[in-house]
Amino acid sequence: MMGCMDGMAFSAAPGPGEADEGGPFSPPPAAIALLDADGVLVGWSPGAENLLGYPASQVLGRRAVELIAGTHGDRDRSGEPRPARRPRLSGARSSIVDARHRSGGTVRLVVTLHSLTSAPGGVAASAVLMAAELEAMRWWETRQAMLQGLVAQSPVTLTIYDSDARLLWANAASIRELGGDLTSLLGRSMSELFPGDVLTAQHQVPPEEFIQQILESGEPVIDVEFRGRAPADPRREYVWSSSYFRLVDGRGEAVGVCEQSIDITEHYRAQQRLALLAEAGARIGSTLDPVGTAEELAKIVVPQFADAVAIDVAAEVLEGGELKPVAAWNLARVADSGGHLSRVGERVVYAEGSPQAECLASGRPTTDATPAPPRLYVPLRVRETPLGLVTFVRGDDSEPFDEGDRAVAEELVSRTAVCVDNARRYRRERTAALMLQRSLLPRSLPELSAVEAASRYLPADDHLGTGGDWFDIIPLSGARVGLVVGDVTGHGLDAAAAMGRLRAMVRTLAELDLAPDELLARLNDQVGKETLGQNGNSPDGSDLTGATCVYGIYDPVSRKSTWAQAGHLAPAVVKPHEGTATFLRLPPGAPLGVGWLPFETAEVELEEGSLVVLFTDGLVEALGQGRDVGLERLAAVLGEQGGLSPDRLSARIVAELSSDRVQDDATLLVVRTRALGAHHVAAWELPADPALVADARSMATEQLARWGLDDLAFTTELVVSELVTNAIRYASGPIGLRLIRDRSLICEVSDSQHTSPHARYAGSDEEGGRGLFMVAQLTEHWGTRYMPAGKTIWAEQALPAT
Repeated sequence: MMGCMDGMAFSAAPGPGEADEGGPFSPPPAAIALLDADGVLVGWSPGAENLLGYPASQVLGRRAVELIAGTHGDRDRSGEPRPARRPRLSGARSSIVDARHRSGGTVRLVVTLHSLTSAPGGVAASAVLMAAELEAMRWWETRQAMLQGLVAQSPVTLTIYDSDARLLWANAASIRELGGDLTSLLGRSMSELFPGDVLTAQHQVPPEEFIQQILESGEPVIDVEFRGRAPADPRREYVWSSSYFRLVDGRGEAVGVCEQSIDITEHYRAQQRLALLAEAGARIGSTLDPVGTAEELAKIVVPQFADAVAIDVAAEVLEGGELKPVAAWNLARVADSGGHLSRVGERVVYAEGSPQAECLASGRPTTDATPAPPRLYVPLRVRETPLGLVTFVRGDDSEPFDEGDRAVAEELVSRTAVCVDNARRYRRERTAALMLQRSLLPRSLPELSAVEAASRYLPADDHLGTGGDWFDIIPLSGARVGLVVGDVTGHGLDAAAAMGRLRAMVRTLAELDLAPDELLARLNDQVGKETLGQNGNSPDGSDLTGATCVYGIYDPVSRKSTWAQAGHLAPAVVKPHEGTATFLRLPPGAPLGVGWLPFETAEVELEEGSLVVLFTDGLVEALGQGRDVGLERLAAVLGEQGGLSPDRLSARIVAELSSDRVQDDATLLVVRTRALGAHHVAAWELPADPALVADARSMATEQLARWGLDDLAFTTELVVSELVTNAIRYASGPIGLRLIRDRSLICEVSDSQHTSPHARYAGSDEEGGRGLFMVAQLTEHWGTRYMPAGKTIWAEQALPAT
């Protein structure tokens, strides 16, 4: 009987924390006992002895109930034998009991009683009792539940491949993913389960080689990301995080590789969407151009988010104008990455009731899966103001757009809309600034005898906006000409408005015939007052915060020029018959509005035919190689000019020194000097004698006859008589008389006094006081200019039409 029971014993398995000799999933050690019909023990296994400590000799023949803690065998309290109770032995029953251990303690057991029809070895047994320690049994059942969960319930796919990367086993999640049943899948290779190049990973090796590497090294591979399409759902692209480890048998030999995979598609897509939005935030809006911004969006979303994208905006957006109602829109295609939707630049019209029209009208995204491919329409709008429409398109074999895609598309388009609207607003301001600036700059250069001139103005690129550069050629008395180039600090409408005021100031002061140093001093005072806020803000809201300027006066009669500068680059000069350009050495001067130091002048004689080039720093810094390099390049171009006209030379300078990315606006003024020779000028010096007034009139009349200007003789006699008489009466020293035949007839009388005469209305009883009034009425212009040695009063008459 003992030998028979020994043969019936189960192998042992440890409980929690015990040595795992039989493997982690072995059942716990079991105790087996045989009972007769009266519940008396007739069989006792070694496992039962190990569990409770009783050898078979001590328990056989006893009733089994005596081993249960809390009972006294078959005797009552008085010690008398209790009548025997017949146990119910039909069926199978399980219960939890506390059994007595031989050591005196108790062991909690789970007990199962099975009825027998026959016992082994001919033993007269009616039931078999199987028992195991409760805690060990529960531990084993937990492991069994865990195994069952991994096989049938776990969302994690478990797959076992042999050394040839062929399927040996798969749990229920893996079978669902692979499609089919386990029997039909067994023996297939990884390449057969995932055909073609659908499955890729950072381990770019064939599946068979990948499995072989793990088998040979024994090192597990953790968190390998795969992208591909599951055989059970080939339309959708999935992403898995997979780990691999080698399986060994009881002898320690490798039998295969287990693959554990988790579907991280949604997590991966969330990461990709966040990365896409981060990239969009960094790249969209780098240019203040609606078309450029649309192209940036197209480059970001294709192919990461869509297979193609088309972007349409209202024409008013491109022009920087105010937006019209959607119904009156004239849409234009500004970006199209797919090429099959429409060509860039074409006018786009959406039919009423179409998904696009509904999207624009409602301001909400709309999807359209019919006809294929799937499309997503998102309105381009900012602050509830529509700007256009963005169409995202995916291929026929791609997934349709879901709610997550829609949210990402809305965010991308929203960011783009802000940048597009900023570009629209900037373009509107830039257009206004350019219009303002060009309206304030000379529309055409005056035709003068003193110089032949040409100019160029280059606005800065779209990032910086319009600047405050300006130039001017100002006709002055005595056939002279004022040349000026300046640069106001800043960009935009404020700079353009400030430039306009500064140019007007210069022109007004120049017409007072001020010397260059005095003109800059007065200009500096005005700018300084605005900078310090003494005059309050300007009417247009723009303040002069600083400017540079160079101003010169050229006299074609004397061929001399006088220059002064306020923090500006000196002009370049090329003398005729010389191939070398030099930059004038002018006394230094602080920029306007910065300092209060006096300005100084420099006098430079310019031969007839000399080239004078005035410019702003934006011209010589356009190439981005530094000012010195730009100045050297300008000098080289001027040295190679070869007698080009100012206009052609200006074009050549711009071509050589400008770039596609102008970092500052640039102004260029090129003049070639002319001279008025003796046949255009007649001058006399007269003593301060009233008797010589008649001689002055005669000399003037004779000179007019030689010039063929007899028609002007009467007026000229009157002008000479009045101006010479005034000079003799109110001044002292010699009197200068000069006639200049230019584009008008100029009569000048100079004396040593600095007092300025004034035209006035004489009373009816006054004998004098009408002379200057008559001069003003008979001539086109008259005025006074001052010199260190005195003053000159001048008057101009128009030449006869013949």
